[in-house]
Amino acid sequence: MRSSNVPPALVSTTARRHRRRLAVAALATACLLTACAAPQPAAPQATGGTVPDRPASPVVLNVLDVAGNLQLTQGMIDEFVAKNPNVVSKVTYSKSPAPELVGKIKAQQGANRVDLDLVLTGVDGLAAGIEQQLWTPLLPAYANRLPGMANYLPGAAAMQQLAGDFGVTVTYYPSGPLIEYLPSKVPNPPKTAAELLTYAQANPGTVQYARPSNSGPGRTFLMGLPYLLGDTDPKDPVRGWEKTWAYLAELNRHVSIYPSGTSETMKNLANGSAKIIVSTTGWDINPRVLGTVPAEAKIGTLDGFHWVADAHYAVVPKGVSTDKQAAVLALLDWMLTPNQQAKAYDNGYFYPGPAVKDVTLAMAPEASRKAIEQYGRPEYEQLIADHPVEVPLGAKALVEAFSRWDREIGGAKVGK
Repeated sequence: MRSSNVPPALVSTTARRHRRRLAVAALATACLLTACAAPQPAAPQATGGTVPDRPASPVVLNVLDVAGNLQLTQGMIDEFVAKNPNVVSKVTYSKSPAPELVGKIKAQQGANRVDLDLVLTGVDGLAAGIEQQLWTPLLPAYANRLPGMANYLPGAAAMQQLAGDFGVTVTYYPSGPLIEYLPSKVPNPPKTAAELLTYAQANPGTVQYARPSNSGPGRTFLMGLPYLLGDTDPKDPVRGWEKTWAYLAELNRHVSIYPSGTSETMKNLANGSAKIIVSTTGWDINPRVLGTVPAEAKIGTLDGFHWVADAHYAVVPKGVSTDKQAAVLALLDWMLTPNQQAKAYDNGYFYPGPAVKDVTLAMAPEASRKAIEQYGRPEYEQLIADHPVEVPLGAKALVEAFSRWDREIGGAKVGK
């Protein structure tokens, strides 16, 4: 055999290079086979399909309140988390004005990144979200997980009808509209809608209510006027509110500003810049408990008065994972039990507050009992018994009413 004429050192170097190439090729093949070429992002949690009974692992729930509802329900939620760590590991809370709700949710859904798992809202936010198709339908598919709904008070059951398939009523009250005043400033308060208008004409700038789309009392006043004035169809703000829109336009001539929220009207009543404000049972009691409004403030009704009920709802935005939906359903089931509902008495903020039957003041926390015993009004029981309780406008009609009020009545005078 002939000997090679390639120098031994070159043979050694060439062999090493060949072995390295083989090793690299083998490693590449192995990586392809084991999917190690590059780290892959975790698959997103499912947002569609059947909601499991419980999440696969404890979840963090991000809760947005646009109705002041946490004042009534945060104690319920916190206790649930403490007793169910296998379902919810943590809750984060945030608050926002109701008119900002739709834009906030639409922005998250448009970016395909929904960070809000549960929204607590009034009729306004519920209606706007239904109109924009923002909410996940929870009913009737999961009604069997919410047995407390079968125990709703009649008024709360009627309010649940407004939510359709999308929201769950968590608190309820007959609401208003009431007028509130200090007897030292208004010794002879109006007894009719006409007298209220006359008072406003004689005392410009002293009759006040907040922008209806961001105020329970403002919204209740808007929807209560058709009953007070005898309009043709109190449920149709487009074709049935001729007297109401004319009345609001005339009243507007003597209103200097519409606060953006109810709290400002309470402060203005206390400091004297407003003499008569629109109120509700809860907004009458709670600010006096807190000392925002003097304890001696009084309430009144106007002839022809009907209660326009109000409620707070839990809704889930589209795009929330099914695991988190499972946690929300378990939480809502807990919140609709009588013992938890008793916390809704709070300090009278949404008086009475509970949405289900057989929840007495005696069941409420001691602080709630003492506050309502001191600042509640004995006449409320009779007023609730003696006057009809009406359901608010449906979603589409309410959005139309808010839009027309903003456009034609008070939008230019809303405070910042």
